[in-house]
Amino acid sequence: MNINHAQKGFTLIELMIVVAIIGILAAVAIPQYQDYTARSQVTRVVGEVSALKSNVESIFNSGGQIGLADDLTTTPRTISIGWTGSNLVTPPLAITNPAAANVSWAATLGTDASNAVAGAVITITRAIDGSYSCQITNGPTANGWKDSYAPAGCPHS
Repeated sequence: MNINHAQKGFTLIELMIVVAIIGILAAVAIPQYQDYTARSQVTRVVGEVSALKSNVESIFNSGGQIGLADDLTTTPRTISIGWTGSNLVTPPLAITNPAAANVSWAATLGTDASNAVAGAVITITRAIDGSYSCQITNGPTANGWKDSYAPAGCPHS
């Protein structure tokens, strides 16, 4: 009587090799994903605060000054910049020189932002000639800030 006993399933060593490969892939993928998340959060906030440029131009063209809320009793009248907030920014938005042509506004990353970027300040500045610049300061290197998190056109200093 011939009985054929074919092996079915995986051996323990084969399973251990698969687990080791998955562990190696995870060790590489998790830091890359965290970098991607931090970079995308900074880029998102730069986009959100840069979008206020058109509001600033509209306010200046109507003879107003920049504010976080409307106040028509001031001279020149204060008109809201239109900031609705962001879950990645610690409120409030900071506005410097609200009545001047060289106004700037800054947003500090915090709240739901990654630890690697929390505390970084994104500042948009309007020059007297009407041109705009973007700057990121105070990137918390102790938390893992990398200059590669700053998008093109908005360098870290």
